[in-house]
Amino acid sequence: MKDPASSNTVAVAKKEAAADARSLSKADDTRAAKPTLMPVFDHEQDADIQLVSPETLDRLTHAVLGHMTFGLSPAALAQAYADWQQHLAIAPGKQGRLVQKAIRKALRLARHMAERAVDPHCEACIGTLAQDKRFSDPEWQRWPFDMIYQSFLLNQQWWHNATTGVPGVSKHHEQAVSFAARQILDLFSPSNFVLSNPEILRQTIQEAGMNLNRGYLNFIEDWERAIAGRPPVGSEKFVVGKNVAVTPGKVVYRNNLIELIQYHPTTESVHAEPVLIVPAWIMKYYILDLSPNNSLVRYLIERGHTVFMISWLNPGTNARDFGMDDYLELGVMSALNMISKILPDRKVQALGYCLGGTLLAIAAAAMSRDGDERLSSVSLLAAQADFVDAGELMLFIDESEVTFLEDMMWEQGYLDTKQMSGAFQLLRSNDLVWSRLVHEYLLGRRREMTDLMAWNADATRLPYRMHSEYLRRLFLENSLARSNYQVDGRAVSLTDIRVPIFVVATEWDHVSPWRSVYKIKSITDTEVTFLLTNGGHNAGIISEPGHEGRHYRISTKFADAPYMGPDHWLEITPVNDGSWWPAWEGWLSDKSKETMPALCPPVVGSEYGHGDAPGQYVLVS
Repeated sequence: MKDPASSNTVAVAKKEAAADARSLSKADDTRAAKPTLMPVFDHEQDADIQLVSPETLDRLTHAVLGHMTFGLSPAALAQAYADWQQHLAIAPGKQGRLVQKAIRKALRLARHMAERAVDPHCEACIGTLAQDKRFSDPEWQRWPFDMIYQSFLLNQQWWHNATTGVPGVSKHHEQAVSFAARQILDLFSPSNFVLSNPEILRQTIQEAGMNLNRGYLNFIEDWERAIAGRPPVGSEKFVVGKNVAVTPGKVVYRNNLIELIQYHPTTESVHAEPVLIVPAWIMKYYILDLSPNNSLVRYLIERGHTVFMISWLNPGTNARDFGMDDYLELGVMSALNMISKILPDRKVQALGYCLGGTLLAIAAAAMSRDGDERLSSVSLLAAQADFVDAGELMLFIDESEVTFLEDMMWEQGYLDTKQMSGAFQLLRSNDLVWSRLVHEYLLGRRREMTDLMAWNADATRLPYRMHSEYLRRLFLENSLARSNYQVDGRAVSLTDIRVPIFVVATEWDHVSPWRSVYKIKSITDTEVTFLLTNGGHNAGIISEPGHEGRHYRISTKFADAPYMGPDHWLEITPVNDGSWWPAWEGWLSDKSKETMPALCPPVVGSEYGHGDAPGQYVLVS
């Protein structure tokens, strides 16, 4: 006779395994084969045997490892290192060149030391990169600190030579190994230690070590906030709806993924075509409505544009099955449908930022394919459509890494904010990690919090299914650029877009490198105005008029014009001083020459009135 308890356990296990398989299939997981059952000892039940699928066991293992490695796949790093090591081992010519370079660099440093003994103002034997500010303090030019940082830079240069140009190593593995070597070297930079950093040493002597005491207190405070899940010091000065995201408006539509905000006009007449802004859901929308002085939304409204803004829900575990199609239908298309109800028979000028720009490009291509002519123009800010050369972010994206991330997200239902921010900080570790640690913990100086820094700390999560589809379909398969991205079961092509496109890229973008963004010119058959501004992925976009040190390049490629490569374009395109905002707003206005009386958003309580801006979704942490 069968034991009823044992039979029940097996039945439950089979149901759980079947549920796992259905979940995997829904997420388009190629690993979702029919699971077989295997026994695993359950420590919570002394002698009971619980059955789980091998796939579940693998995923749980990856999820646990992922929390320990901050989302980086150990297998991916091991593969890259093995590829480099094995090919270097069978490349005696490369080894010989590296030995020669090491000897030449040692002799070069020795000669420089002799020259410095005679002439303390002689030229350095190796200079720093333009973006490297670690050794900019004049104290670094005094002995022995000049020798310390010069030897470090020569060593850093040698390791770059050692990790690149090895015959047979794949490009992806070469980039990964070079990146890892750079991270290790940056960790041991002489600028990170008291005795080898003259600026810290001087400050410590002058203050009798009180700078280190303040730095210790700063570290304890930051650690306590991190453990408690609280935002960084100073963030409390920037409160959503009080001094950031304060442009007046109403929430005119809400579903289980977005709130749509319509802003109050400030002019009696407005351009006929409203502007719909599609921000990335990897960030809170109010980066485009920060303080009143640097709000892009306010800038547009004051120049007679009717502005609508999508505010995405910050997803939790219950949103794990939201996919790219959901973000398209419940996001862009639902917003356009509501605008068509509020402002019938009006075409829309749509703007997409970062991931929101990629989604907008997909929507525009699908609408053109289906004969939907509601868009009159498309603007893309720091948004990629071709992901072949997506910059250093590709270091974290291959089959091994994506599988690892999928298993982490499967376990918790989303990609956490800390797991995302860690990868982005590694891309600019000198600026975002080490310089901050030196400044706040060794020099003991708190950096003043800005609205952009506070916004950056107000991060969002990414649903399991959406992020998996995004990484696989766009990064790994590059299906959008190859005209193979599926919407409603049919492929879309960017060549179908016929409305004019305005593209903004930033010079120092580590997330959407400008040469990658530039490729929109080669995969579309319409008028494309391309603008390149200085700054990074976020700071370059928040570039209000009057912002010091801003400049940009701009030109237009018409549909029948020949293609020009990015480097040639950079060489021949003149530089304009100032913010890029007026150039883009002028382009919008030229595309919308008719005007009409301004229309205020619906009042709260009416059919389309769901509350005041900034709404509820932006407040979800």
